[in-house]
Amino acid sequence: MTIQLPNPSQHAARQRRIFQSLLLPGEDRARVTEVFRALSECGLRREDPRLRALVAGLEELPRDATLDEPSFFDLTRQGLLVLEAAISGHLILPEFGDFAASVREVFAEAELERGGKVADYIPQLGRVAPEQFGLALCTIDGQRVALGDAETPFCIQSVSKPLNYCFALEELGEAAVHRHMGCEPSGVSFNELALNRDGVPHNPMINAGGIMSSMLIQQNEPISDRFDHVTSMWTRLAGGVRPGFSNATYLSERATADRNFALGYSMREHRALPAGANLVEGLEFYFQCCSLEMTCDSLAVVAATLANGGMCPVTGEQVISARTVQSCLSLMLSCGMYDYSGEWAFRIGLPAKSGVSGVVLTVVPNVMGICTWSPRLDAQGNSVRGIEFCRRLVERFNFHVYDGLGGGVRQKADPRRRSKVDDRQLLVDLCWAASEGDCEGIQRLVLRGADVDASDYDGRTPLHLAASEGRIDAVRCLLGLGASAACRDRWGNTPADDAEREGQTMVAELLAPSQATRSA
Repeated sequence: MTIQLPNPSQHAARQRRIFQSLLLPGEDRARVTEVFRALSECGLRREDPRLRALVAGLEELPRDATLDEPSFFDLTRQGLLVLEAAISGHLILPEFGDFAASVREVFAEAELERGGKVADYIPQLGRVAPEQFGLALCTIDGQRVALGDAETPFCIQSVSKPLNYCFALEELGEAAVHRHMGCEPSGVSFNELALNRDGVPHNPMINAGGIMSSMLIQQNEPISDRFDHVTSMWTRLAGGVRPGFSNATYLSERATADRNFALGYSMREHRALPAGANLVEGLEFYFQCCSLEMTCDSLAVVAATLANGGMCPVTGEQVISARTVQSCLSLMLSCGMYDYSGEWAFRIGLPAKSGVSGVVLTVVPNVMGICTWSPRLDAQGNSVRGIEFCRRLVERFNFHVYDGLGGGVRQKADPRRRSKVDDRQLLVDLCWAASEGDCEGIQRLVLRGADVDASDYDGRTPLHLAASEGRIDAVRCLLGLGASAACRDRWGNTPADDAEREGQTMVAELLAPSQATRSA
């Protein structure tokens, strides 16, 4: 596809439109408070890493400060694409205020549910105040809602299982991991002393499978290094928020772990464990992973990273591969809610994982991640309020995986009622981001469908533009996203040629091997 790039005056016109949208009637300067209001109304937070430079600049100004056009352009250069998407209604939930209001209503309705009881078979969990209820959600564009006890830390328990499965897949690959576990629902309780017909755990979402995933993660490293690796991965998934650790819960869980030890010895008897595995050390590592502490707010970002194909929405980092996420979400949908999983898939129709601390992590693919936490559990070990919230949410909105079917399916509200972003405009934005060196903007636009190898009327691609401007980080980003270094413009020049012509030596050296590989 060929596009015509905007000239500098067109760039300025776009910036001016954003500036003018923030003006109050009869004024010719934008108030700092109006910028913050525009971000808040669409669900973006001041601490969003993508807006760090913008917010830092604005917060240095007096609260009642106003900005003229040149000052506004200087301050918004780094966060301009995110700000423009927010103001123009091109985030995944454009009518965010209405959606957030509906979420608050559903939360209040679910809070009325008083059934269930806390998990007292682990003494430390049995001491948690049962009436606590938190909710947080994060969209793939970083729009956030947090309600109730969303900032209260709790142990993630079995929510560690799908992510440990992801970490094992990333390290060893699907074939190696599934030599040690299956991918079928077990049909029995999550801690049942049962293996499948091949003598391995039925799936990674029950206790036996969770133990096995823990055994597979960096199995030749000291347990301290393995724990650091897992906490580092959780930090990246959560957009930089490092999980805590409850030593009291770890000790409590270890002291009441007869069933889990029995599962471990059963797997060892069936020769299911990886060669050389230390059973006791592996079990203790599993208990440690379950004893990580997070909040609904940080776990919602983790869920949004899964919804976003493994790319953290607030940092733009590809933490795990899309293929790994696909495998994980498939098993979360079929196996993630213990022996309620079949009914959950039938009624809710979304990938999810629950834990006996009262957490339910739910993924709406390509839209958002949701985390609820309420300690009182039903007979299957799932949070009563968590299930009630999700049930009511999918009654209002068409989030069920099959809500897109025609015919007799009841039509529900769709919070993604945004106008279609023109493909040509996406590509113009990508070329602009490349020339400006805006790596976060590049990642966001490619995720939304922009073609990294699109060219202008002269055959110049985003990589040509980044190379000629010496934007080495943008060049690395584009190459990582699959951009071809061998593309030639109408004069026969590659991006490396452009870099050399403009004296961008480091960029030319970076591109040379990629160009040779693509040309071979």
